[in-house]
Amino acid sequence: MDLGLEGRVALVTGGSEGVGLATAMRLAAEGAAVVICARRADVLEHAVDEIASATGGDVLGVPANVTRPEDVEELFRRTMAKHGRIDILVNNAGKGAGNAFEDVTDAAWAADLDLKLLTHVRCIRAAIPHMQAQGGGRIVNVVSIGGKAPEAKSLPASTGRAAGIALTKALSKTYAADNILVNAVCIGLVKSAMVERVALRSIAGDPGRTLEDVYAEEAVRIPVGRVGETEEVADVIAFLASDRASYVTGVAVNVDGGESPVV
Repeated sequence: MDLGLEGRVALVTGGSEGVGLATAMRLAAEGAAVVICARRADVLEHAVDEIASATGGDVLGVPANVTRPEDVEELFRRTMAKHGRIDILVNNAGKGAGNAFEDVTDAAWAADLDLKLLTHVRCIRAAIPHMQAQGGGRIVNVVSIGGKAPEAKSLPASTGRAAGIALTKALSKTYAADNILVNAVCIGLVKSAMVERVALRSIAGDPGRTLEDVYAEEAVRIPVGRVGETEEVADVIAFLASDRASYVTGVAVNVDGGESPVV
């Protein structure tokens, strides 16, 4: 299926590894020019080389911490300087943070909401004027199934993800008339770099246990019986960013192997 992304310009935050890297790779393979950002310049540079080598696509890496307004401003300045437009924004920056309510300090609440909500707000605020001027665009916010169905000891992460879903719905209604479609992808357990790091810490000191053992243990609670791949999330994001999803806005799609108890 031709997704109609040839010649589009896509910006992916947190694009140096995991879901962000897989998404940038998929968009570039479909013919989009891709801009990725991440905090670690060395990892970012490696990701740029990997995407360009695999797809032959046009890839720009911009070191940026999207919790800093000045970095977001520079990210969009460089995107517009190179391409003159932005058609797709994928808000993917973030990391897990799950604790019991009584263990979460005010500082932890503020930091997590800044990372999971305000980074999306900053990037969307920067993208909207350009999308309006060119006649439309696509925004995909990467959140988690915890935003719909929070578990115990999932704070503050699940609250920030719920806010991201609410932001998605509100903006979808606000900007539909401008042909700016806004959707969210709620991911479950996938083999991202962050999940792998957590899993490796859990088996440290236990030489008889492997990463695949951890995934097999976790898969028991997933109806399809396995942990997801980042490429499977990327495929859904690419579809939502494409012309094939031109009548889809304001949805939060579960990509979780059936794990979430809610639709």
